[in-house]
Amino acid sequence: MLPVLETARLRLRGIGPEDAEALHPAMTDDALMTWWSSAPHTDLAQTRDYLTYAPATDGMRSWAITRAEDDRAIGWVTVIHKRAGVSEVGYLLAREHWGAGMMAEAVSRVLDLLFREEGQRRVFADTDPDNLGSRTLLERLGFKLEGVLRAEWETHIGVRDTTLYGLLRDEWLNR
Repeated sequence: MLPVLETARLRLRGIGPEDAEALHPAMTDDALMTWWSSAPHTDLAQTRDYLTYAPATDGMRSWAITRAEDDRAIGWVTVIHKRAGVSEVGYLLAREHWGAGMMAEAVSRVLDLLFREEGQRRVFADTDPDNLGSRTLLERLGFKLEGVLRAEWETHIGVRDTTLYGLLRDEWLNR
């Protein structure tokens, strides 16, 4: 069971297939899904399947992002345990909530959990070099560009490079 995480405006709780109806419009958004690892979803069943996790086998924890005043999912933050002290973070937010700082707030709360409460030493993210919104968010949170892996991913838009960003515990705690 995931801990519920709260901020001034947001509540992050475990995500599941019951969030499919709320998140399906985002998962069908062509522009939003451009940089995702899979093509836009074509039906609700696909979104429901996508939101069904097996944390014990996947090493994955995913929190639905909701506004504090209601429980409807507007996005999510996922953490994938890679090895002792190291995790990868990923996220998605429905377009109508962009520009209000919600994703920075949600990811910051998850980073606090990882670094302050769990004592992890490193969190990283990979994003498409052309995904300027994601890159800007990572840099705003203090992540450092660590490198580019050429032709790393084969996605619905073709073979793509990835930019790797990393953040160390001391960098987060001393910002």
